[in-house]
Amino acid sequence: MVSDSENERSAIKDKNKKLSAISVIAKPLAGKKLSKRTLKLVRRASELKCLKRGVKEVVKSIRRGNKGVCVIAGNISPIDVITHVPVLCEDSDIPYIYVSSKEDLATAGATKRPTCCVLIMTNPTKGELSKEDQEKLKSDYAGVVTEIKDLSVDLF
Repeated sequence: MVSDSENERSAIKDKNKKLSAISVIAKPLAGKKLSKRTLKLVRRASELKCLKRGVKEVVKSIRRGNKGVCVIAGNISPIDVITHVPVLCEDSDIPYIYVSSKEDLATAGATKRPTCCVLIMTNPTKGELSKEDQEKLKSDYAGVVTEIKDLSVDLF
């Protein structure tokens, strides 16, 4: 039988392992609260079909002129896979944020495989949203965007 203290130690060890895998270029990195809000927004956008998953889809959407928020995983290895995404986001005036884990990002995006990055769009690509769903998504979106912009301003 495993005691509670051993469970706590293993949870702390897993958290430290996750944090040690984060790349040095992962800035701005979302804190615990912002990360939770961002992943919640990713989950809602996934349910409403307003999400692009993976580097190829995100880059294609940005180049086509779609706007939104880009969420990038900070523990990608090799990091060269995603180094061009923040540059594209800055050129297109798209706010972006790093979260600590690609596994958490995939879980929030309703994908079984780990995901490098996602693009959350306010307008759906297919179908129509109900007025209530659209307003809820836009309010959550606006809250996350303001926090990301505040975090980005503190960096520079």
